[in-house]
Formats: sequence, structure tokens, C-alpha cells
Amino acid sequence: MFRPNQMGVYIHWPFCAAKCPYCDFNSHIRGSFDQGEWADAYVKALRYYADIIPDKQIVSIFFGGGTPSLMTPKTVQTIIDEVQRLWPVSNDIEISLEANPTSVEIDKFMSFKEAGVNRISMGIQAMNDADLKFLGREHCANEAKHAIEIAASCYDRYSFDLIYGRPHQGLKDWEVELRQAVELTNGHMSLYQLTIERNTPFYMRHSRGEFSIPDDVKGADFYTLTQEIMQDAGLPAYEVSNHATKGQECRHNLVYWQMADYIGVGAGAHGRFMMGADKYASRDHSAPDIWLKRVQEVGHGSHPLEPLGMDDRFFEVLMMGLRLNEGISIARCEALSGLSFDDMIDGDHLRVAEKEGWVTIDENQILLSIEGMLRLNAIIPYILK
Repeated sequence: MFRPNQMGVYIHWPFCAAKCPYCDFNSHIRGSFDQGEWADAYVKALRYYADIIPDKQIVSIFFGGGTPSLMTPKTVQTIIDEVQRLWPVSNDIEISLEANPTSVEIDKFMSFKEAGVNRISMGIQAMNDADLKFLGREHCANEAKHAIEIAASCYDRYSFDLIYGRPHQGLKDWEVELRQAVELTNGHMSLYQLTIERNTPFYMRHSRGEFSIPDDVKGADFYTLTQEIMQDAGLPAYEVSNHATKGQECRHNLVYWQMADYIGVGAGAHGRFMMGADKYASRDHSAPDIWLKRVQEVGHGSHPLEPLGMDDRFFEVLMMGLRLNEGISIARCEALSGLSFDDMIDGDHLRVAEKEGWVTIDENQILLSIEGMLRLNAIIPYILK
């Protein structure tokens, strides 16, 4: 658990070499950009946050996107150095960077480490060429395996993502692929079921019937199988989609799920942090060029900060906490929101969820079963008054 004065820093790099057809993140195709200009903008934006929340210790920095491995190591180092100049940092700070396993980006792995990155997270997504092509990825299966090998030679800590529930993928296919992937891991994997998001190419193609994905029943089978395999491999879920051996959990993601403070810097980035007795939400402009111009003109690219009411805080604490395998304590829900658990939760509905085996209340701790995790988005509004 993080202390009240501890904070994470999220850096959003909004550019990609190509847009994946399933992705609805704030990412933009850009052939070239002035790395120095963008590095200067991140430095200015960080100084804005240091001015309004100076009394924090940084426990994690996470470079996400987009494709942050398109940044030069010099840009990455400039940002890391500025964070360390503006705030004290923990002795065991985690500095993660997302990367794609293309040859161009693999070549930078050691340079990123020299810049200060100590954890790499790779978007592998599939272990066969046919599905990688379907997912719009620019690497092949051999490049993916090579990237993992290079990451293992450079970093003590690395992770990679896979997407399952792909068209024509059977449970046995996924079992074979996942067991192969487990052999390549070093203690952390993120496993996501393919979902069809609006405003993506996949949404239109799926709507036209060009491909199908597993229905809810089959999707539950995929999820359950995934939990069984990862548990047997010694990488149990510590969150809905994230698996790790003890001590290898992604600290930055725990910042989110344990409701610690964090700032988000970059086009479309979000933050949550305390100022005095109040909690605020920040949201940077999503258009990269507007964000850049605003930072250059006024020193930051954020919309006006939004105070979070107690109801909002309770909802976020419950929603994020229940994503964790360990759940969240009732006392923590109350402490972080300032509201009574009994006043916010429908006791009758909670007892129904318990009877169905979706929710467990162990003394002061509320947590979800595997069946509950499958219904997470439905359970939360169901048990709230």
C-alpha cells in the first residue's frame, strides 16, 4: 500500500507508426516530429504539476501511448531526469516503458536502460503470424520471441501482453499458445480478451459480419482457462487481466488500482491527486498539436482541474479496488471517500451477489470471485444504492 505522500507519473506519448484496428487509445499516426520540441514540452508540463503538488515522493514513472518506444532515448532520459529533479524519488522507483517488438524498437532496448528505464513492457499480442497480421501488428512471431530474449538480456524486469478470444481461436489453441508464452516470461504477463470498441476499424468490420469473436459464454470459458493455466504456472492474477509472481506486480498499475495519487502528462493523459483535503481529476487536451501549443503558451496542456465529489471518490475506490484479486477493505473505501459503506451499498443486492458466489466479504475485506470478475462492470452498479 502506498503512503499518502507517494505518487506515480504517467507520460503519454501519442504517436504510433501504425494504428492497430482494435485500438481506441488516444494515438495518432505521425511520420516525423521534433523530439527536442516535445521533450521541452514534457519538461514544462511536469514543472506545472510540481508547482501545484510539490510535496510528493515518486514511486513510479510509466511511459505509455501510443508507442513510447518511438521516442529517442535522449527524450526519455530528459523526462526522467526532470522528474527526479522536481520531486524526491523512492530508492526502488519503477520506471516502465511500453515497446513494440519490431527490429527498430528492439535496437533501442539497451539505450532505454541507460536512459533510466528499468522495466520494459512489450505489446506481443499473439504468437503466430496469421493472428498478428489480423491484429494489424507490424512484427512477426519470430521478432516477438527475439524481442523477449533481448528484453531478458537487458532488464531484470520485463512484461508482455497477449490478446485472446481471437476469431477462429479455440480453447485448445489458446492453451497451447499460452503455455508456450509462459516459458518466455520472467514473472509478469498481461492477458486481455479481444473486445470490439467503437470508433475502431474492427468495430465496422465486426458490424459488417466480416469476423466474429466468442460470445459471453465462450468468453467466460477463455477467461477461466486463462486463470487456471496462469495459477498452475505460478503467475496468478493479481488484477483482472494482469498476472505475476510474488513481488513482480507492476507498481505503476497498483498506483491506479490502490487509488494512490498520480499525474498524467501528455495528450489525452489523465491524473488523480490530492491537494489539501480535496481530490482532483486532471485531463490533458487529447489533440497532440493543441496540447503542444498550450504547453508552449501557458506551461501546461491540462483542462481546468475537476474536484471529485465524495460519491465519485467512493465509486472509483470501489471500482478500482475490486479489480484486484485481494479486493479492497471496507475501511479503505470509507477513508478515501469520506462516506459510510452502509450508506453507499445496497445491502440486499450485496447479499444476492454473495449468495450467487460473485462477492465475498471476509471480515473487513470485499473481493470478487472469478465468476464475479467476469461480471465486474455489472456488479458495481448493482450493489451501489
